[in-house]
Amino acid sequence: MDTPRDAKMQQMSTADADRPRERLVRHGSSALSTQELLALLINVGTQGSTASDVAGDVLRRFPSLTDLAGRDVSELRAIHGMGTAKAATLCAAFELAHRIQAEPFAERSMITSPALLARLMAPRMRHLRTECFHVILLNSANQIMRDVAVSDGSLNAVLIHPREVFRLAIAENAAAVILVHNHPSGNTEPSKEDIAITRQLVDAGRIVDIRVLDHIVIGGDAYTSLAERHLM
Repeated sequence: MDTPRDAKMQQMSTADADRPRERLVRHGSSALSTQELLALLINVGTQGSTASDVAGDVLRRFPSLTDLAGRDVSELRAIHGMGTAKAATLCAAFELAHRIQAEPFAERSMITSPALLARLMAPRMRHLRTECFHVILLNSANQIMRDVAVSDGSLNAVLIHPREVFRLAIAENAAAVILVHNHPSGNTEPSKEDIAITRQLVDAGRIVDIRVLDHIVIGGDAYTSLAERHLM
């Protein structure tokens, strides 16, 4: 049960959060600092700390928003003043931001170049700290039908089997696929393993009559297209 002191501290923390909230209402969200925006999401502080104090601790631990956006609930709630509910709220907010950036997928974007697909995928993958392998399913007009995350791997490698890559492509009657994965290091140079698995998947695609058009490696906002490099 909360003590009178706890209730008073919660009232003070809520009042502290109200000030940036009032400024947001009057002037818009762009008028607030990053710390103030985080404080609004955190909403309530803890004993001895306001929501703004907790937001400041979060930013000192993760100064880069890109880095912060890649953290999970367990990492966030390890920060003093961040419980499961607050950590989940931040994770949900960042996931919404990622989905907003990737929203063109909902419009059945036609992929006309590796650069276009890289622009669509980079916001979803640049914050990841482990490699993740995606298969983009395309129809006969090169429009995106579906984006499938096939594998999450270690920092250095992902394990990909042709069966997993083409199972959904066959089920969805896809005409072609584009492979996409990220390098958390930011270095987009394809590894020997990247090239080998790409060629294996190209061969497997010929057997099931589904073309592998490209394999794009994302690193931050940069990318490398194996098709453009003639490595497929």
